[in-house]
This record gives sequence, structure tokens and C-alpha cells, in this order.
Amino acid sequence: MHAPIQNARARDFPMTNFGSQPATNDLDAFWMPFTPNRRFKANPRMLSHAQDMHYTTPDGRQILDATSGLWCVNAGHNRPRIVEAIRRQAGEMDYAPSFNMGHPAAFAFASRIAQITPPGLDRIFFTGSGSESVDTALKIALAYHRARGKGTKTRLIGRERGYHGVGFGGISVGGIPKNRMYFGSLLTGVDHLPHTHGAAGNLFSQGQPKNGAELADALEAIVALHDASNIAAVIVEPVAGSTGVLVPPEGYLQRLRAICDKHDILLIFDEVITGFGRVGAPFAAERFGVTPDMICMAKGLTNAAVPAGAVAASEGIYQAMMDGADAPIELFHGYTYGAHPLACAAGLATLEVYQEEGLFQRALELEPYWRAAVHSLKDARHVIDIRDFGLIAGIELEPRPGAPTARAMAAFETAFDQGLLIRVTGDIIALSPPLIIEKAQVDQVVEVIRGVLAGVD
Repeated sequence: MHAPIQNARARDFPMTNFGSQPATNDLDAFWMPFTPNRRFKANPRMLSHAQDMHYTTPDGRQILDATSGLWCVNAGHNRPRIVEAIRRQAGEMDYAPSFNMGHPAAFAFASRIAQITPPGLDRIFFTGSGSESVDTALKIALAYHRARGKGTKTRLIGRERGYHGVGFGGISVGGIPKNRMYFGSLLTGVDHLPHTHGAAGNLFSQGQPKNGAELADALEAIVALHDASNIAAVIVEPVAGSTGVLVPPEGYLQRLRAICDKHDILLIFDEVITGFGRVGAPFAAERFGVTPDMICMAKGLTNAAVPAGAVAASEGIYQAMMDGADAPIELFHGYTYGAHPLACAAGLATLEVYQEEGLFQRALELEPYWRAAVHSLKDARHVIDIRDFGLIAGIELEPRPGAPTARAMAAFETAFDQGLLIRVTGDIIALSPPLIIEKAQVDQVVEVIRGVLAGVD
């Protein structure tokens, strides 16, 4: 076992062990996800409280949250209605299985979600996370075609630079190399569309870029190679978030939908990031005017207060599974924590907050101010591109020669020290503030970033 970390900022954080004596938290036991562990533990950034737009550190500093935690706290932190709903449910029933039995909140939550999904996508399958939602949608796609007597339709199509969580299905259809390269051959029978970033004339686009809709036609080439009789589904993020905010060119998603319809291929939208007001609508499908066959969701589903995810599937998919089942159980798939009572309580309260405070519409109305503010960084040091849609922005930095990602990581750490939480991916600063952000806080975000970039080499 490694020795405890010796660093002035790696203070002891008291916690209780299973005995009567206090334990010391030396940061050693926790293997942190998607984190350079050695770097973090030498200079940790700790959070102890959260409220509305801010985190608070153990030493009392406030950190303005410009990333909604991890794209997920859309209604802001520690909302009383959500907190109370979780507390009340925990006091009534902590857990109930969803295999061959149910509880009222699960059915109420599914019905409430179905009221805001695109028309026809009203069958809700609960999961425990966005990664589980993606793997669920892929499995439903394969089972659906089999139930229709088209069992040869097994090939899955993702997209370069796509992020679909960390399950083996998700990283197989995903297109971020570092997420894939360490884990063997992954799923077989997977192809990838080209990403939409970098088309000529699209630098510093405000909203949807004008050029690149024809990139969707690459799906026709994949169909020509494998034949449509072997292709089950295409999965894309309407706006690719984790790879650095890649906004679809005008007409791109419409073209993809038309090609899928032509060849009897299911279209899946991964809206784990774009759902629940992030783009100024319940889902990006509505904002872009394109209805997929399934939507994956998580994050803002419960305002991240309790882990949860879901897949919204079309009535046609559900009915085909019911009619074509060869066993009493129509879909041999599910999770211990699907429709967890606490998650359902948190989710119902979250949807009430969104509705009562008009947060989806608020995001849409704030979008022009947000857009102008982030694009004012066009002349900031190191900036080579800016992209935005809804309350999302990607600020791309010129990499340091021979040290990709280093400049953005330095910006992240410096911003935290200056009281601002941003997210970086590669050499891109990704922003996605809670939908309750005020204009003065938008200005603060932009000015801190400007100052950070001025001081980072």
C-alpha cells in the first residue's frame, strides 16, 4: 500500500470508520475516474458544499459552477424541493425491485417523462446512468429487429469523436480513441461515421454551422458496404458534448434521419447531455425538429441528485417487442437500480422545478446573451475557435507544441484557484452552466476565463 500523501494541500479530512475511532482520509484509497490520480493527489481540489450556482471548498472559498457539476445539475445545486422529495421517499421506502413488481413512483415518473419526450417516444425503460442507457438502447435495437424477423440486422453505427459512456457497447460505438484503445477488440460489427468538426468556413460559428450537412451521406457508403439488411441502428449525440461541443451543421440531422428511414435503420439520439433544457427545449430532438426512434437520457433527469438514467423508445419498437416475443419476458435485460424509489422521487421533483420555474424556456431566452458573451473571447489569448448552442459552449485553444492538453489543463487548474469551475477535454474548454445562471454570472465566467488565458503559457 502506498504511504499517505504528504502535501500541504492534501489535508486530513475527518471521516468515520466502522469502529468507534475516527479514520484519517489520506486520499489514497479512492481510485479516481478520468483523472490523473498522481497529479490530483499532489495538489487536490476538494468540494464540501454546494448551493444554487456555487460549490464551496473545505476552506470556505466559493467556486462558481460553469459546468453544472458534470453537465448534470441543470436546475442548480441543493434545490429544496428535490432534497425534501428524496428525504421523504427514503423515510417511506428505501428500495424496491422492478423485476416482476413495481412501486407507484416508477409509473408516475415514466408517465411524466413521456409527457415531454417527442410525440410517439412514450415507452420509458429505466437505467442507473447514461452509460447504461446507451447499452440498453443498443440492446433494444438488436432485439427489436430480431422480434420482427430481421435478425441479420446487427451492425451498429457510431460516429468519430462520439462519447456514449463507458460500457462496452458505449465505447464500441463511441469514437474517442483514448476511451477505446486500452480495452481490446470491443464489440464486433461496429462502424463509424465521420465527425462533423472542421468543415471549411465553420470557424467561430454562432449556433449551427452552415457547412457540412453532406457528411451524413457517409451513412450511404456504409450501407453500400454492408447492405441495409445487416445494419440495426445509428447512434449520435445531437450536439457532441464531451469531445468539445461539436454542433451539427444545418440539415445534418435531418439528412441522417432520412437515410435511416430509407434503409429501415433505427436512429438513436444520445441526449444524456442535451436533454432537460440544456439546449433550450426538453430535448435537442425538439429543438432540431428531428425525432429519433430512441432517446438516451440521464444527468439532468434527476438534477444528478440521485444516479438515474432512462431510454425513451417509440411505440412501434415497444409493440414489436410485445408482439414478437418468444417468451413471457419480452426483453431479457434490466438493472437492480432501475426505477430506484429515491431516483424516481428526485426525478419527479426535478421535473416540477423545471416546469414551475420555466427553466427550459429561460435557457432559450438566455442563449443570445450567452452566445455574445462567449464569442467575445474570440480575441483572447490562445483561442482558435468557439462553438455554442443553447447553454453550451466550447472554447478551443491552440495546443502547446509537443504537449497537447497541457494548456487546457493549466487553464482548468488556474480557473479553479480563481473561483471558477470549468471543464476541459483535450485542449477545449467546455462550458454548461446551470440553467439558473444570471447574466452577471455569465459575465463573470467570461472575464475569469479571459484573465486565465492571458496568464497561461
